[in-house]
Amino acid sequence: MADGSIGTPAQLRDPNYTPPLAKAVPLGIQHVLAMFVSNVTPAIIVAGAAGFGFGSNSPDFPELLYLIQMSMLFAGVATLLQTLTLGPVGAALPIVQGTSFAFLPIMIPLVAGKGVDALAALFGGVLIGGLFHAVLGLFIGRIRFALPPLVTGLVVTMIGLALVKVGIQYAAGGVPAIGTPEYGSLLNWSAALVVIIVTLGLKFFARGMLSISAVLLGLIVGYLYAMMMGMVTVEAIGNSWSRASAFALPVPFKYGIEFSAAAILGFCLMALVSAVETVGDVSGIARGGAGREATDKEIAGATYADGFGSALAGVFGGLPNTSFSQNVGLIAMTGVMSRHVVTIGALFLILCGLVPKVGAIIRTIPIEVLGGGVIVMFGMVVAAGISMLSDVDWNRRNMVIFAISLSIGLGLQLEPGAVQHLPDTLRILMTSGLLPAALIAIVLNLVLPDELASESTEEVSGGLSGQGRGSLPGE
Repeated sequence: MADGSIGTPAQLRDPNYTPPLAKAVPLGIQHVLAMFVSNVTPAIIVAGAAGFGFGSNSPDFPELLYLIQMSMLFAGVATLLQTLTLGPVGAALPIVQGTSFAFLPIMIPLVAGKGVDALAALFGGVLIGGLFHAVLGLFIGRIRFALPPLVTGLVVTMIGLALVKVGIQYAAGGVPAIGTPEYGSLLNWSAALVVIIVTLGLKFFARGMLSISAVLLGLIVGYLYAMMMGMVTVEAIGNSWSRASAFALPVPFKYGIEFSAAAILGFCLMALVSAVETVGDVSGIARGGAGREATDKEIAGATYADGFGSALAGVFGGLPNTSFSQNVGLIAMTGVMSRHVVTIGALFLILCGLVPKVGAIIRTIPIEVLGGGVIVMFGMVVAAGISMLSDVDWNRRNMVIFAISLSIGLGLQLEPGAVQHLPDTLRILMTSGLLPAALIAIVLNLVLPDELASESTEEVSGGLSGQGRGSLPGE
């Protein structure tokens, strides 16, 4: 709840109000703690998929440190665009930006097993996709009709389903350990389970920041457990710390730049979904923090900042950014609407991004410990998608759209060999599962008639007519 010593009720609802610095600094760092793990996890997963992540023994493993560093730096830069604004760019609201999970099902097939060489095409896609995302700000309000909860809920659910396998692999010991006796060992699983148990305990039985930062605290406890069990040593931590520099600036086009049709198309299509998610976050902040509806200017500005923040990240080796929904909930919890509080958090992120020693410590986290946190986070992505689907009117028309989209999308994801004869660009997009599911859902939702007779689905439903709250013909 809001602390009355921070300001009056009217001040707390004002985005332009600046609380006393002694209160504003810890509030700003709270925002960073709430999103820190989620922000750096995509970089770790992309490096793992490319083959130079945790446990790979790849000579390119140090590059993971740079990807982590850029995740922090450009989350901070994109957040500053939202809070301080630059012309029409930014919402002038307390919006926290961070590296997006949504693009992972696109990025993983693009880099799978290709090492650092795959990053040029990846960041080319991030750059063009970010610019396309920014352009959406010109007419975002007019395309929302094509992305109702049926489509967005399906997409978010598919994102989670595409990623849950990663969490299990990490908890068992990571992809490089597959086929060895250590993979899936009791020691590996015990580290992951410690993280899961601590995270759940804090989520359900703690309050305030202990609950908000449950995953981060769970990882810290898991890290200490791993040290006790000899999975990570003080010597290894010291070596990683000493080899990392105290300060480093980002390098433009560090991995080169390449424009791949698969990457560009994938990032542009996912930008549509990310833009709609940002609209929802802006609306949630305006309603929950200020008790009003978001303005068109705020929605457009937030979308511009989303896009330009991602494009800028792509130039320097960062992954695409989006608004972070967990921080919307944090604003509702604290009752502090000040954008300048979030600005302080952004400056803290930028500082962390310029100090590679922070990434050097993150790099020593055992993959099994990270697996415990990832299982929780990606499971929550699935749950968030299902929650969005609860707003759908589950008539038979929508059931058929959902069924076909999910069957094809998830099926192609589980059996990528089914499209092995397609050109490489199309094959990468199809096997993501996410894009075919989203496109099918969007097209069917736009072209199918509003109603479908009950007898039209009985022959394929196996007697399961569904028990959703949506209205059914004839009821």
